Amino acid sequence: MPHILITRPQGKGASLAQQLEQEGYQATLFPVLEINALEPNGAQLTPLLNADKIIFISQDAVTALLALKPDINTKAQFYAVGEQTAEAVWQAFGIRAAVPKQHDSEGLLALTSLQQVAGQNIVLVKGKDGRPTIAQALKQREAFLNSLVVYQRGPVKGNATDWIDHWQSIDVEGIVITSNAAVDAIFRQLSSKQLQWLRHCQFYVASNRIGEYLKQQLDSANIHIAAGASDSAMYSCISQGNTMSENVKPTTSSEAKPAPAKPTAKASSASTATKESTMQQNNKQSISKTGSLALIISLIVASGVGYQFYQKLNSEQQANQLVNQLTIDNQQLNKELNAVKTAQQTLQQALFNSEKKVAAAIAQNTEQTQQQLESALQRAEQQAYSLNPQEVTSLQRMAEFKLWAEKDYQGASAVLSRLDSLLAEHPGTGAIRQAIHQDLQALSSVQSVPVEAIYLKLHGIVEQIEKLEFNAVALPQEVGQDDQHTLSENVSDWQQNLLNSWHQFTDNFIKIRQREDMSIEPLLTEQERHLIQQRLSLYLSQAQDALLTKQASIYFTAVSQAHIIVKEYFKQDDPLTKSTLKALSELSKEQMHFSPEVKLQSTEQVKEWAQ
Repeated sequence: MPHILITRPQGKGASLAQQLEQEGYQATLFPVLEINALEPNGAQLTPLLNADKIIFISQDAVTALLALKPDINTKAQFYAVGEQTAEAVWQAFGIRAAVPKQHDSEGLLALTSLQQVAGQNIVLVKGKDGRPTIAQALKQREAFLNSLVVYQRGPVKGNATDWIDHWQSIDVEGIVITSNAAVDAIFRQLSSKQLQWLRHCQFYVASNRIGEYLKQQLDSANIHIAAGASDSAMYSCISQGNTMSENVKPTTSSEAKPAPAKPTAKASSASTATKESTMQQNNKQSISKTGSLALIISLIVASGVGYQFYQKLNSEQQANQLVNQLTIDNQQLNKELNAVKTAQQTLQQALFNSEKKVAAAIAQNTEQTQQQLESALQRAEQQAYSLNPQEVTSLQRMAEFKLWAEKDYQGASAVLSRLDSLLAEHPGTGAIRQAIHQDLQALSSVQSVPVEAIYLKLHGIVEQIEKLEFNAVALPQEVGQDDQHTLSENVSDWQQNLLNSWHQFTDNFIKIRQREDMSIEPLLTEQERHLIQQRLSLYLSQAQDALLTKQASIYFTAVSQAHIIVKEYFKQDDPLTKSTLKALSELSKEQMHFSPEVKLQSTEQVKEWAQ
């Protein structure tokens, strides 16, 4: 028996290895990938509580999510890509998950319950860097999709070249692969000799997608496609050897064959008819053999009689005995021929009766099957027409969440509109729809605060602070004075000259100037001007922070203080000062209703209807 190498991650290939060893194979576990759990934050786990549908990509996704112990809506519809994933969901959450017949993304998306998902909350529990097929398709179907990444896969520590040498040394002939990541981990940094050895091995993969990916490295004749990643599917693939080649050799009697399926009613009837036809054929063959035997006996007897007649031709007595013996033999042959004819007639009658019974059974089964199909079709139509309370409640909860948690009034209106269109298809929901329209009117009247526009306007004022001109006072002209202390040339004016000389001497130390308008306010130093500008900038920044944190009182106080500073310290007739004061005045009149209270009237109506 060949030596099979199982490359599944740690803890996943033991059961398959044991099953192979029981059947005489040599099996070796050699994980080439490792699973590392991730820790999403609380915001990423929140959609699980209001999910309508939860999809698990793999067993690792189930295990990683269970370790996080999240709050999860157990009334949601669960989906699993394969049987083993569905079993893991049952063990973890006690819920039966829907499983497609084709265990891959395409098979999951083909399920009827995932066709009309517009407006539904769907959580996709997956690994990092997985296939985007499911997410893209559900978004195109207008579902509210939340991708929850809970684990990531990567190659185990080690060099792929060392792996190949080891596998070659233990005479590995077949390799089990269940993901594209395992293919990448194996076929990296290989020598041409190692690659040539791998191309002579048989590869057993879990899906056509992996097989197509592996064809980039190998010949398709050595690639065998299993019906899924389960142990039973992989074992069947290994024992049967189904390849990707179109020219598949027929299974011989020495090869392992799948267990026969349990026959249905139609198959049982067909089998009965086949058996009876075989019985008739066998009986005909038996009749044919009997006739042949009689003919042979006749020939033998005739030969014997001829021989005796030849030997005893001269004896009349012997001739009479020969005639008597021939007569007796002829009578015996006639009796046997009559018996054969009677048996043939009996078989023909039995065959006719059997054909009538088979035809009656087929007609009865056809009628029963038709009735069952009609009943199933009626039930499906009734279920399609009936309104799902869970869907209505889910949409109402989503509208409340967007209103109270996210303050998204437009989003809440969109969800309520979706709920109204759903209820419009079903009678008896007039009260709920009336309440929904009241809520839509209330939400449309809510005016949101233009936070971005106000913030940018404040930023523009901050940028112009250094360009504002301070309110400095212009000094008036000095009063002109005549020189009264001029010395006289007359000697008799010596006393006046002495006084004038004194005044000229003192003027060099003390200077007194007189101006016409003496109502002059003290001037600001450069340091004081800088502090005033910094104070104005601080008030405007405070108003910006209050705007972002939705604190209306702090916002208005900061804008008011900034207005006072500009009006008190800066030149009022300057155009820039005028525009700044006008902008601050407009900002102080903004309506700061950040969280208006809106109560949904439809909430109570939906609760009463659901009860």
